[in-house]
Amino acid sequence: MHILNHIVIFTVRGMSYLFLLLVRLFSVFSRDPPCPGPPLDSLLLIPATVLAEKIRRGELRSTVVVQAYISRIRQVNSALNAVVCDRFEDALREAKSVDDLVSSGSENEATIREKFPFLGVPFTVKEAFALQGMPNSSGLICRSQLRSSTDAVVVARLKSAGGIPLGVTNCSELCMWYESSNNVYGKTRNPYNPQHIVGGSSGGEGCILGAGGSVFGVGSDIGGSIRMPAFFNGIYGHKPTSGIVPNEGQFPDAQGCRTEFLCTGPMCRYASDLPAVLKVMAGDGIKKLSLDQEVSLRKLRFFSMENDGGSIFVSHVDKELVQAQRQLVEHLERELGVTVQPVSIYNLRYSFQIWSAMMSLDGNKGESFADLMSNNSSLWPSWELIKWMFGLSNHTLPAIGLALTEKLANLNVEGNARMVKKARNLRQEISSLLGDDGILIYPSHPKIAPRHNEPIAFPFNFAYTGIFNMLGVPVTQCPLGLSQSGLPLGIQLVASHYNDHLTLALAQYLEKTIGGWRPPTGA
Repeated sequence: MHILNHIVIFTVRGMSYLFLLLVRLFSVFSRDPPCPGPPLDSLLLIPATVLAEKIRRGELRSTVVVQAYISRIRQVNSALNAVVCDRFEDALREAKSVDDLVSSGSENEATIREKFPFLGVPFTVKEAFALQGMPNSSGLICRSQLRSSTDAVVVARLKSAGGIPLGVTNCSELCMWYESSNNVYGKTRNPYNPQHIVGGSSGGEGCILGAGGSVFGVGSDIGGSIRMPAFFNGIYGHKPTSGIVPNEGQFPDAQGCRTEFLCTGPMCRYASDLPAVLKVMAGDGIKKLSLDQEVSLRKLRFFSMENDGGSIFVSHVDKELVQAQRQLVEHLERELGVTVQPVSIYNLRYSFQIWSAMMSLDGNKGESFADLMSNNSSLWPSWELIKWMFGLSNHTLPAIGLALTEKLANLNVEGNARMVKKARNLRQEISSLLGDDGILIYPSHPKIAPRHNEPIAFPFNFAYTGIFNMLGVPVTQCPLGLSQSGLPLGIQLVASHYNDHLTLALAQYLEKTIGGWRPPTGA
């Protein structure tokens, strides 16, 4: 059995590296556009909460701010393909209404602050969410002509808070892959190097934020779809405790037990904006959290784990990411006077298997992924794969592959049961370890932003983020500067249930002490 395991590992990794070599060879001939330069307009470098305050006081006009972001999107989007449909004219009209309200003096600043915490501030929305008048295809050709007649719950709340949506951003087909590319809009390119991916499924959102074309946005996450794009694009992303923010109004919607795994949350360029955006998104659900509670970081307990313990299905963690994590640990110990305890949580090595098993639970026997791909008509994944080989399929290879593996996963009833048991044990272990005063420092992904198509060689690397969806705990992805090649580095901060305020407080501290988002240089 030991020899057989080694043979399996050698075969799996050998095939992955062979495919990776082929991708690298083909990338030599790619003609991706050059990197966009950094944003030069100072208005694009102000956090959303500060922008809102200046607009309320009449120090800035919303029309000027909105126009600045429109200009930035127009400057970078042809190279990045992040915003797939805009509403610029409507946004400018809404901005003028904001300016008229402020200049009229009909309401005082305190009243406006209470009613409209994001008055006149532009934002962007993942295309999977309904935004009135905008497409809502999730990269599916059979939905490409659909236009939303209403707003998703979180979008409506942000608009009611005074936010002005600029448009919708690209995602992977049906939001189930960690490269944002589909047959409706094409692929989105990384603002730090267009030859690299932006992550998925909220990749367009992460991209336009990283490029300085938006200040905050709406994302969703069932396997890391907020945190991976936040990591690859050098921004902040928060997956809240499960059940805090409503998911209604996005496609595909979660069914059965998957409703516990899918999380809607904020993606921001500035950590200081995360709590305010989360409050608006959550509505009354925010009462379950303690976001206004003052956090003394020196009194917290910190733990660090540099890899998942050795899964055969995922890549080794890049050395630069390990080094960045160690430097973060040293910073916390030196500046806060705390001890960061190294830990080894054994069951994290089964992260992919646990995620797959939990997604296949009996309670999830609603529409299959193949049903969603075909818009509830018949679709045979194996036949679709043959069609894809001849360029005749309407679907991407990752979507077809997921439909195939979903059927296989559902057959492994006994193995799934073992993994579900491991998930329960892991949830209890992490909850006991962290309590109400602990934070786990853990890699956001094993690889710095890969090149386009490379995820096909390592399809299970999302397990570093996906496992925490299965556990339902809050996680904040934080940027940690740039690699030697100029691509973003990052880290996940994990707390136990309903302790979102801990990771958000640490994210804001790190932004102040070691820096946060760094604009792309265009080099």
